[in-house]
Amino acid sequence: MFYKVVLEKSDEGFSVSCPVLPGCWSQGETELEALQNIKDAIEEYLGVLDEQLKDADVREVEVAI
Repeated sequence: MFYKVVLEKSDEGFSVSCPVLPGCWSQGETELEALQNIKDAIEEYLGVLDEQLKDADVREVEVAI
């Protein structure tokens, strides 16, 4: 699965967030490190979301863009 992320230069290196996952962000000293860290953050975010929804009646829909 692919997610769009926003990468910004900061005083400490790079800040990166995933706009479609509220509160999902990370950082790194280099662009490469920041991108790896956001991958890890997205995996953790989705793991928590799956746990929260495990007893819910969840459906999937397809959206054409």
